[in-house]
Amino acid sequence: MTSPATGSTSQPTPPEVRTNRSLIEPGSGFRSGLRDLRQHLGVAPVSAGLVAAIFGCTGPALIIINGANEAGLSDELVTSWIFGIYVFGGLISLVLGLYYKMPITGAWSIPGAVLVVGALADFEFSEMVGAFLAAGVLVLALGLTGLLPRLAAWLPVPIVMAMIAGALIRFGTGVVHAGVSTPVIVISAAVGYLLLTRFIRSVPGVVGALVFGIVASLATGAFGSTDVDFTLSAPQLVAPTFDLNAILAVAIPLAVLVIGAENAQATGVLMAEKYRPPVNAMTLISGVGGILTSLFGGHNANIAGPMTAICSSEQAGENRDGRYVATVVNGILFALFGVFAGVAVALVSILPTTLIAAVAGLAMIGVLVSALRGAFGGTRFQTGAFAALVIAMSDVTILNISAPLWALLGGVLVSLAVESEDFKADTDQP
Repeated sequence: MTSPATGSTSQPTPPEVRTNRSLIEPGSGFRSGLRDLRQHLGVAPVSAGLVAAIFGCTGPALIIINGANEAGLSDELVTSWIFGIYVFGGLISLVLGLYYKMPITGAWSIPGAVLVVGALADFEFSEMVGAFLAAGVLVLALGLTGLLPRLAAWLPVPIVMAMIAGALIRFGTGVVHAGVSTPVIVISAAVGYLLLTRFIRSVPGVVGALVFGIVASLATGAFGSTDVDFTLSAPQLVAPTFDLNAILAVAIPLAVLVIGAENAQATGVLMAEKYRPPVNAMTLISGVGGILTSLFGGHNANIAGPMTAICSSEQAGENRDGRYVATVVNGILFALFGVFAGVAVALVSILPTTLIAAVAGLAMIGVLVSALRGAFGGTRFQTGAFAALVIAMSDVTILNISAPLWALLGGVLVSLAVESEDFKADTDQP
């Protein structure tokens, strides 16, 4: 997020998350969100929402499609799965974006998808659906306790920011790897980004990256080809069956991933951009999303960390109050992707993966800078923040739990061991 220079060496402290006795934190309301939508419409938020949708509808979708095909699922089940997670993920964006007027973006867990497709060979699909439903119930139950806002408010901000930087740094390094693979496309995207950032600041650099990257992809013949059948998807209800082993192997790790990876990342990203995220509402709607998607064979719909990062960054506009437009745009595109899953999947398969990686990585620059500044711009919790950074960067998975949650846990434990006075100082502040 850009801000005018003040000459001061102190860094502003990101606001705490909302803590409220109500299970659902108060927001601006749908009427206010809809009323102000038109005044905030612009190139920046619309393009950020488009970039986030392109990211979420390409590579991540192929994880599910390829895994489901390898497991021998029918095209009808795969289409229904895609319908569920994208339609309800899009609805989460619309509901939270409009009600809170914040760029809280819905989608589904990419690490969760990796976990799920890896387990398809071990269980019947109806048992997997039962596990998906159980995961949604677990997340909803945790939200009903109202404990997460208190926990999030207690976590030291530098450790949270370091976790965000470590979790998202792979998008930055992904630009480099993509550049080695297809230098013409990635260099063109980078040139487009830099030109707009330097000379046309009213238009976000990511727009230049997308346009220049597409032109380079066309010039080099990098786009694939496919036959497209423009038909509506036909989702189907999938009856669950419940297996204890599936619940232990899939449901519990999936619920932890939703809370400890996606929602935690999104909360940290919003804090880095100086928002006050409604943690409990985010948890509750992620639980409801998990339950509803399971009815159509989908593994979950929840808050998306990386896509919230794109929609909340400075690429979505200098006016923070209007960045929720990016989330609304993304939500509409996600829902359309789900409704037209058959044609959408065919279309996204022709996009060069290196172009997607380059644009997504360039869109993350502002978020990464803000997160690193929040992590290491002060003097407290520095060792814990460094521990959280390297654990998150490792992308390690232990007990089917991915790196972001271990990064938070490791960072807090390190700070408790060597920086315990910082916790006391944090409590003493008014």
